Amino acid sequence: MAESIMREISTSVTFEIKPGETIPMRIARGTRLKVHGSAVWATRSNDIEDYWLTPGDQLKLRERERLWLSVEGDRPAYVVFTILPRCDERAMRWLSTRIERLTQRLRAGWRVV
Repeated sequence: MAESIMREISTSVTFEIKPGETIPMRIARGTRLKVHGSAVWATRSNDIEDYWLTPGDQLKLRERERLWLSVEGDRPAYVVFTILPRCDERAMRWLSTRIERLTQRLRAGWRVV
């Protein structure tokens, strides 16, 4: 019987930003931000550009950067942060899958040439 391994597919967190608020964020690891509701003004550390994100827009955020988000207008915005899998996690998952497949073939008595 094959052992099941639970794996992280994605992790998302949604924040509401009210009109007139400025929300400071610190990004712990690679994350994707997606905007819903109203448009969001984003200022990033180590970036001379500011970003005006309309509903549906996405922005890939770097690990350890700082971010300031605000909304203009009279409606709140909802920003969804989705944590991206790290490269080393993807590599380990790939390697683990290959080893598991090889083990299953050997246990079944089949040899591949």
